[in-house]
Amino acid sequence: MSDLQITPLNALHRELGAKMVPFAGYDMPVQYPMGVMKEHLQCRAKAGLFDVSHMGQVILRAPGGYAAVAEAMEALVPVDLLGLGVMRQRYGMFTNDAGGILDDLMLANRGDHMFVVVNAACKTADIAHMRAGLMGVEVEEITNRALLALQGPAAETVLAAIVPDLAAMRFMNVGVFASEFGELWISRSGYTGEDGYEISVIEDQAVSLARCLLAHEDVAPIGLGARDSLRLEAGLCLYGHDIDTGTTPVEASLSWAIQKVRRAGGARAGGFPGEDRILKELHEGASRARVGLRPEGRAPMREGTPLFAAAEGGEAIGHVTSGAFGPTIESPMSMGYVPQGLAAEGTELYGEVRGKRMPVRVAKLPFTPATFKR
Repeated sequence: MSDLQITPLNALHRELGAKMVPFAGYDMPVQYPMGVMKEHLQCRAKAGLFDVSHMGQVILRAPGGYAAVAEAMEALVPVDLLGLGVMRQRYGMFTNDAGGILDDLMLANRGDHMFVVVNAACKTADIAHMRAGLMGVEVEEITNRALLALQGPAAETVLAAIVPDLAAMRFMNVGVFASEFGELWISRSGYTGEDGYEISVIEDQAVSLARCLLAHEDVAPIGLGARDSLRLEAGLCLYGHDIDTGTTPVEASLSWAIQKVRRAGGARAGGFPGEDRILKELHEGASRARVGLRPEGRAPMREGTPLFAAAEGGEAIGHVTSGAFGPTIESPMSMGYVPQGLAAEGTELYGEVRGKRMPVRVAKLPFTPATFKR
């Protein structure tokens, strides 16, 4: 335990009865006494509060302002950052020379600088990658702020009691707001498929803000267990599982995140690592695809389950990358990779569980429709 880092909310998690587990080098809550199933449904029906302070927060500045940062960053990511509006945020990914994904991240235009949120497990590598690849750009890791996520249909009402102006925000807007808990950096986003917010708060105010939010009757604390089932129902990738250095954005069904201007024929086509493979796959298609999977019965098909085209014989044609029981859809759900020819919705495949092949059908993603405020 001594090797694990802790977030500013660690003592609060324990006070609330959380079961703590190691995650990405941090001591994190996997569930609270309510249990994963009820926490998941709480977030879908009302609101849930997540501690995501283990993730990396980074500010990028350059003498030329946001445009100079965006131009430099476009050499590392295949997304349109120069065209990103002020106080808007965009999903992107760092790619490698083979077209694989080094990490997925959120990038925001905050007027004169860029604000970036990266995954906890990749934080150190991502910051080093930016410092090495962004010439003339100051890369500042923010180490004195916590990050909370308030997710669910009641999130707006709850948070508007603290910051009234944020009710006007729409999905992927960002803002900087004064509050009784100091300056809050807020984005209308999250990773559950629900409407909600991510809130960066100075670390010595984090517990006070969390207590204030949890005092509302519609808010409960949510751990990593329900965070995983929520994002899986929403069809969202978990880095290191559904996407990694050997997976391209096109294979991962993330082509929507690569804007026209960065594609072949666009004004700023290519210019990012792995462009040859990624641009070719965008034009011709990839040989495999990430798909949703609905196993028959009640047992989930977990990560690593091999997939076959037939009930007997033959080699594995793919594998499951994430799997869990979906409390909202009341059935098991998985995601995985299959050849393009077997990726059509409704295709019957077989997952091998404990030596026995069980039927599973390719399903449309997301399993639960998103409720973002557009």
